Amino acid sequence: MTPIHRPSPNFDARRHPVSMIVLHYTGMESAAAALDALTSPLSKVSAHWVVAEDGQVVALVDETARAWHAGVAYWRGITDVNSASIGIEIVNPGHEFGYRPFPEPQMAAVQRLVAAAVKRFGIDRSNVVGHSDVAPARKQDPGELFDWPRLARADLAAPIPTGGYDPNWTDPGTLAALARYGYNITDPQAAITAFQRRFRPDVVDGIIDPETREILRSLSSP
Repeated sequence: MTPIHRPSPNFDARRHPVSMIVLHYTGMESAAAALDALTSPLSKVSAHWVVAEDGQVVALVDETARAWHAGVAYWRGITDVNSASIGIEIVNPGHEFGYRPFPEPQMAAVQRLVAAAVKRFGIDRSNVVGHSDVAPARKQDPGELFDWPRLARADLAAPIPTGGYDPNWTDPGTLAALARYGYNITDPQAAITAFQRRFRPDVVDGIIDPETREILRSLSSP
């Protein structure tokens, strides 16, 4: 579909080159409500793109500008995530209003947007992340139902490792490895929960267990 342009006034100048993509769900009861919020000067929030459930794409902020989508966030040493990222909001009511799977037309449109940005800015696939990855203590979107494996198969996101082994790290050692991978571990349980939501969505309990260590070790290996 040809993008619809609905400019948001909520942006400013970037301070970093683009090196990330942050995926969100809108977490509101309707697409209309989300678009109203993302384009209201009172809300102080925005994104570069919104993707509706039917695959319609809405352009809000030019990718050369800094959209206000990530809030207080951190990834791999970057504290101004908004300056370094493209923000894509995906219409879904979220956990508060009836979280549900993301339809095929929507996922196809998200994949096209991600692929275009990855190519345009030379973004590493491991820097295509969810809002929960960059703000684990505050956010849980796009959530455990988002089809990360689809993006991984297209080489647009880090794959979920299989067939590894448990390194038997201590809990502090596991958290240190999680920090090296890129997460803010100030709230340890929140960081583990975010990691599981991204890489082990079937069991998201915030508990460091052998499978969590195994996945993290595989991701951290050269």
